Amino acid sequence: MNFDRLKEKLEILADAAKYDVSCSSSGGSRKNKKGALGDSSASGICHTYTEDGRCVSLLKVLLTNHCIYDCAYCVSRSSNDIKRAAFTVEEVVDLTINFYRRNYIEGLFLSSGIFKNADTTMERLVRVAKKLRLEENFNGYIHLKSIPGASDILMKEAALYADRLSINIEIPTESGLKLLAPEKNRQDMLNPMKYIQSGITQYKEEKKIFRKVPKFAPAGQSTQMIVGATNENDLQIIKVADHFYKNYNLKRVYYSGYVPVLEDNRLPALTTAVPMLRENRLYQSDWLMRFYGFKADEILDPQMPFLDLEVDPKLSWVLRHLDQFPINLQSADYQMILRIPGIGVKTAKKIVSARRFQVLTIENLQKLGAAVNRAKYFIDFNAGNVFLRHLTDFNLKKLLIGGSTSKFQDQFSQQLTLF
Repeated sequence: MNFDRLKEKLEILADAAKYDVSCSSSGGSRKNKKGALGDSSASGICHTYTEDGRCVSLLKVLLTNHCIYDCAYCVSRSSNDIKRAAFTVEEVVDLTINFYRRNYIEGLFLSSGIFKNADTTMERLVRVAKKLRLEENFNGYIHLKSIPGASDILMKEAALYADRLSINIEIPTESGLKLLAPEKNRQDMLNPMKYIQSGITQYKEEKKIFRKVPKFAPAGQSTQMIVGATNENDLQIIKVADHFYKNYNLKRVYYSGYVPVLEDNRLPALTTAVPMLRENRLYQSDWLMRFYGFKADEILDPQMPFLDLEVDPKLSWVLRHLDQFPINLQSADYQMILRIPGIGVKTAKKIVSARRFQVLTIENLQKLGAAVNRAKYFIDFNAGNVFLRHLTDFNLKKLLIGGSTSKFQDQFSQQLTLF
């Protein structure tokens, strides 16, 4: 084995994979067995922190950055003059096992450029997962990319050996996709997604009848959208995400702020900043739909198609519906308590439980985990609340912004002015 060439391949293909952000906690439950390697029953495997605070990692690479398509937004586009490389199936398997044995990783995230055709590419990806499971007895987390246009037979095999599958719809709207990737067809992306969704549903039904049923994409599937490469507004993006959650039962929709890497008159200029704050607001909106009971058309509407970059979408909604506040914690239902700024899901559940035993005060609220510096302006405590006088204040928004700081604030702006 040529280790220098393998190292070069790893550098090229790991770097090319960094633009795919749809790595997530597995949600799988593959237990370790005697004589096997790995265990994906933990709360998550990804390049991030899990719910219990652990930092976990995985080998995240492309099988190859060769691609037959010339998508304007992709660094691996066929017309781009970059170094190309490709792993063999055996090389990916060996890297995964050796990295796992050295405790570098806990799983594999494998994507690929499309070479020759969709089925050829998907067949290679499936072979990697199949070899890991059957020959190496690897029970760690495996996340495979579904290739647009791949056959149902290959998608079924992929779902039997991988924990999670994901297929990137890339551009939120079909018109945007036609502009930047005219060779691609949105339906080719939706068909594999629909097949996996149908298979997961069937697996759950069979599991009720038969005790032993082969796992079928136990951690579900996800997708990713590029934000800022085309001119879609935030309302369109949120509605697309909402559509996939409702009709495809996706675990997650990811949003990736467009990183200008290529000169093209169809794309924003290379000097355009990555829309990180917009990306963050979209994730916050996504959270509201998934966990807070908000509907897509509540977060935004045609009169307000873009998210407010100054405040989070929950606070933005509250400022537009001040007639529904203040809220009395002793009598309000759970869903309305969730809409109070500064109160999250865990705190709302604690409030509903605690109020059965005592009349809550602002001090109690703080002990329950609420961000009182925000919540205090919207709650009617039985003992009174002096902060309610600001509820009708024209400058309430400024008052709230002044009482909080953003993680996107430039921490080095003062230093930079010295040069």
